Amino acid sequence: MLQKKNAVLVDGVILNGPIMDSKAGEKFVEEAYKIIMEEVIQKADDVTEKVCEWQAPETLKQILDLEMRDTGESHQKLLQLCRDVTKYSVKTSHPRFFNQLYAGIDYYSLVARFITEALNPSVYTYEVSPVFLLVEEAVIKKMIEFIGWEEGDGIFNPGGSVSNMYAMNLARYKFCPEIKEKGLSGLPRLVLFASEECHYSMKKAASFLGIGTENVYFIKTDERGKMIPEELEKQVQRARKEGSAPFLVCATAGTTVLGAFDPLDKIADICEKHGLWLHVDASWGGSALISRKHCRLLHGIHRADSVAWNPHKMLLAGIQCCALLVKDNSGILKKCYSAKAEYLFQQDKFYDVSYDTGDKSIQCSRRPDAFKFWLMWKALGTTGLEERVNRALALARYLVEEIKKREGFKLLLEPEYANICFWYIPPSLRKMEDGPEFWDKLHQVS
Repeated sequence: MLQKKNAVLVDGVILNGPIMDSKAGEKFVEEAYKIIMEEVIQKADDVTEKVCEWQAPETLKQILDLEMRDTGESHQKLLQLCRDVTKYSVKTSHPRFFNQLYAGIDYYSLVARFITEALNPSVYTYEVSPVFLLVEEAVIKKMIEFIGWEEGDGIFNPGGSVSNMYAMNLARYKFCPEIKEKGLSGLPRLVLFASEECHYSMKKAASFLGIGTENVYFIKTDERGKMIPEELEKQVQRARKEGSAPFLVCATAGTTVLGAFDPLDKIADICEKHGLWLHVDASWGGSALISRKHCRLLHGIHRADSVAWNPHKMLLAGIQCCALLVKDNSGILKKCYSAKAEYLFQQDKFYDVSYDTGDKSIQCSRRPDAFKFWLMWKALGTTGLEERVNRALALARYLVEEIKKREGFKLLLEPEYANICFWYIPPSLRKMEDGPEFWDKLHQVS
């Protein structure tokens, strides 16, 4: 290398020499891709394969050889590591993988992820990510139509928990815009409301934003896990009497455990009466909007100020694929989050700078998550997505009827979504009287 003609040498480093062996790199990608095809994709629907080749943590550490060394490993060693990573990971596309709220594989979404991983874009300005910004705009516009808004805004985020945090912060900003510059000092005690069955991210967001978990008032739910509107009204009035400042109600469309849908219309009435921001966490249940048969579950969602919706759950877009959608089209996302970084968001560019959406986000670097949903939607059409929702809920109905037929299985309630809650009661407990001892033993069985 030192003999290279016209070499540029600085501090002992040749600047115009190759960074890496591109031919060897391309060969490695090709070989690794074969492993992905053979071990992940082609075996995805093979029930004879294990969901997971389980190993204890200390054993797995030894198998994988996790230590990083001064010198790099050979390509053969790296390819073996790729095989081992695949072998000992959970196969989420396996027919017998039943995890919390997602499973399965969508091939179009997967190809979209291959493309974005290879291109390695960051979605903040049009000049650096032109295609993916336009894709995100198109997807958000279509999702807004299904909510029932005539206009709106939105942004894709790394998870429904982050979308809920965004919504909480937006609601607070709408309530007191000066908080962006002046901070929390001098503000009244802010209070928000969510059901007892809401996602735990509401507590995390309240903690992270400095609102405090004690200022999240959890509203009682009925026997089906739905927020009771009369209890919400009582708690809003209680907060006002205490001298607190209510600013947000978070309703849930598809709770994590029972799959409950809060009565959105009645909750919206209370929010209008008291001037409260209504956020609907439809991370799980939002996909029912695609189904003409089941969209009634979210009746009244068009009255929300913001909605969280995760296509990576029931619709099978790859993780992560999560949108926060906002009814306000006056630029509240940008007003709330903009830092006006002049080195990135220059206002005198040669194109319409409204396409530079990065200032609507708390992130700088941001993944093009909308692309995997877009390509899948283009491939299947709205009808194909609707069939996925309808099939999921039909499968749920089938499971309910099978549970009813079998001795030792106890259904907790008739579901309205895809969540089926039941107990398995072993023979030793089937003749035991219902009481504390029975339930203690049944919990141990579970």
